[in-house]
Amino acid sequence: MKIKRKTKKAVAAKFKVTGTGKLVRKSPGFRHKLTKKTSNRKRRLSKDKILDEPHTKTYGKLMGIR
Repeated sequence: MKIKRKTKKAVAAKFKVTGTGKLVRKSPGFRHKLTKKTSNRKRRLSKDKILDEPHTKTYGKLMGIR
């Protein structure tokens, strides 16, 4: 009998699953000290980033989706 794996809550809180099964994360550095950052940098940091395939496979297993 195969053991059911528990979801790692820390990983599940940091990543979101898209409709196609990719994992999306927020950019670090967009929480505080925004006055010294340029508007171009803030715009870049505000967008979500898609994880690459090897990390998606690893974190997907920890989240219980793959």
